[in-house]
Formats: sequence, C-alpha cells, structure tokens
Amino acid sequence: MAGEGAGAGAEMDALIRRLRLHQPGPSPYDPAPAAAPVGSGDGELFRPRRAAVLVCLFRGAAGELRVILTKRSSSLSTHSGEVSLPGGKAEEGDADDAATALRESQEEIGLDPALVTVVASLEHCLSKHLLVVVPVIGILSNKEAFIPILNIAEVDEIFDVPLEMFLKDENRTSEEREKMGQAFTVHYFTYVNGNHKYLIWGLTARILIHTASVVFERPPDFPERRAHFNLPKYTKDCSSMLAGLAKH
Repeated sequence: MAGEGAGAGAEMDALIRRLRLHQPGPSPYDPAPAAAPVGSGDGELFRPRRAAVLVCLFRGAAGELRVILTKRSSSLSTHSGEVSLPGGKAEEGDADDAATALRESQEEIGLDPALVTVVASLEHCLSKHLLVVVPVIGILSNKEAFIPILNIAEVDEIFDVPLEMFLKDENRTSEEREKMGQAFTVHYFTYVNGNHKYLIWGLTARILIHTASVVFERPPDFPERRAHFNLPKYTKDCSSMLAGLAKH
C-alpha cells in the first residue's frame, strides 16, 4: 500500500510539473487602451469585469483524477441551481486570477488556499453576462485535509466527478445553437451518484472539456464547435450584445 501511495504521489508531482509548463493562447479579451481618441464621439470604452474559477483536481480512491464541482444555491439571481466550478468576480484586493479563484473557493466551500497548488491558467472565456472568465487549475494533493464548509447563501451542494468523463461521448448530449450569426455546440454531461443526478453544461462544460484535453493530452471523442464573440468596444453597445447572447 505504501508503494502504491508513493507511486500516486510521484504521478501527481509529474502532472504538476507538466501543467506548470502549459502556456494558454493570448487572450482575445485583454483590456483596450485607456481612452478613446479625442473627438471620437463614440463614448466610453467598455471594460469588462473579470472573474476566475478554480478547476480543483485530486486523485480519487481508484487513482483517477477528479474535479470538485458545486451546485449553486436555488436562491441566487443568476444561474440558480446550476452546476458550476467554485469561483467568482475579481475584487480590488486580489493579486491575480489565482488569488480570485482561491478566495472565492474559500468563501463558497471552505477550501483552504494553503491546500491547493496552483499550476496553470487556461484560455479565457466570455460568459453571456460579458464577464471574462479565467479558469485556474489547482491540485489538491491531500483530499482528506479538505473539510467542506458550504456558504449556503451561494452553494447548495458540493460533489466531484471524474475529469476524463469530459472527453468521452458517454453520458453526453448536445444541441446546435446560433447566436449573433455564429453556430456552435452546447454540450450536456449527466453524472449520477446514488440518488443524485447532476447536469453539467454551458460554460462549465466547455471549461472542463478544455481542462481534460490539456491534462490528458488528447482531444475529446466528439466534435467541438465553439463560437467566439468579440467584446463590444464601447459601453453603449453592451445592451444590444447582452440581448443577443441571452436569446436561446
């Protein structure tokens, strides 16, 4: 048993070293210049809010990589009752995206940042609320040391799933959508644990598909078709874009 534990630890150390070398592509959502040209007449430049989510990985009992997820409180005004990664909007005191993800995870599920080894950030995503979302991968080497404390105002449940499921065509459905002239695929993954059934979809599913591809170094078994929406340049254009993204 001791040898098995040492082997799993060595594998996790190797994963940490490899993921630290990962370089995401340049963000298409970097801030615009500080001010519009004088006399442009187009108004204030749009500066999107930034958010970060923690993709927290650990070894399960069978040695498989698993990821921690939450079910959002049914009382929240946005995405209520949906499955998500722990995380949230950046605050002024956050040093970087990793600090945002760790702070929010501690607030939502009681995860001590000292237990998490941050190893990589992934490509930035745009939410339908025009938030620039940065996925941060963290490794939880000692799962037993994590005693969840849920913030019931934000989180109804915490659970974990095998990361590799997001590369497989099992327990997956999809639908094709079109918004603002772009066609793309929305993926839905179903996970059943005893009497509990969870649906993982939307931006969370997209982030986990990409995370699994990076971690396991292979593409998913199904085709992906993503849309790329550019940020509006000026604040005055936000309303029309939000309306376009909100349409089903």
